[in-house]
Amino acid sequence: MTVRNGDTVIFGTPPVIHTWAAAGGKKEAEGPLADAFDLLFPDTTCGSSKWEQAENILQQKCVERCLKKANLDPDQIDLTFAGDLQAQCTASNYTMRVLGSPYAGLYGACSTMAEGLSLAACFAAAGYGQQVLAFTSSHFCAAERQFRTPLDYGGKRPPTAQWTATAAGACLLSPEGQGVTVHSVTFGRVQDYDVHDINNMGAAMMPAAVSTLMHHFDDTGTVPADYDAVFTGDLGEVGSGLLYRQMRAEGYDLSNHLDCGCLLYDVGNQHVQAGGSGAGCSAAVLCTFVLPRLADGRWKRVLFLSTGALMSQTTYLQGESIPGIAHAVELRAQEG
Repeated sequence: MTVRNGDTVIFGTPPVIHTWAAAGGKKEAEGPLADAFDLLFPDTTCGSSKWEQAENILQQKCVERCLKKANLDPDQIDLTFAGDLQAQCTASNYTMRVLGSPYAGLYGACSTMAEGLSLAACFAAAGYGQQVLAFTSSHFCAAERQFRTPLDYGGKRPPTAQWTATAAGACLLSPEGQGVTVHSVTFGRVQDYDVHDINNMGAAMMPAAVSTLMHHFDDTGTVPADYDAVFTGDLGEVGSGLLYRQMRAEGYDLSNHLDCGCLLYDVGNQHVQAGGSGAGCSAAVLCTFVLPRLADGRWKRVLFLSTGALMSQTTYLQGESIPGIAHAVELRAQEG
């Protein structure tokens, strides 16, 4: 029987991620995970004349590839949970305009993949749908224009800044079947430690990651060593270092921690400053790195957590601090 313990939903019959896909752009094609992508575009325009439309194309192609793997048509999807970084989630809205299946739009900033995956798992586990889709994306140029400054401005990026991924990831879930199982999900609480630096998202999001991890471990009676790996979604090198030190101060050893923002790119050679970020960052790493290793049995149990900074350019310019959120998903290889 599915139970709620604290902030965590623990599934009696775990739903299954049976199909997934990832798409990326030029920077991702030059990174260490390039060979694992289902689709890579040779440039960030994706054949469009507008950055925002390019992200929409990136999403559509990713979702099409995911549905093709499952041999499903869009009208066979019972519900889609999706969102992105564009104002009012317009990239996802326009993708769903084409797909036409039932749709629940989300905004969790860079935490959207874990949020969507968590909600899709709950929906499937409850028996409300046989095919539930979760996807998200981000685009470097569209995000820079919206949240910081247009690229034409030529502003210098400090070492703490991160590179917004031009990437998308999509997952299809069902109540049962073959694939990677979702055993529990932990919904996060907003944390604000008074960080104001728009070029240091790792520091802004780290407290939310600590909060969700501690709630998850307490709710499930587990410790980090119970997992093959504990993933965070795009804290980057700065945030990851802060996370490790803070968790150690709380009595947890996170020596098996990996960060999606540090995996998507070659941080030392690709000029991405502190690493990758964006809603598409953790989504792409989930679909190119995490799920394949669970599917083939290299890993048995993983905790996947995406983090998001819940700010806008307006709130930043008004002097507001940057609150963060993080959601966690426990994934396991299917027994047998």
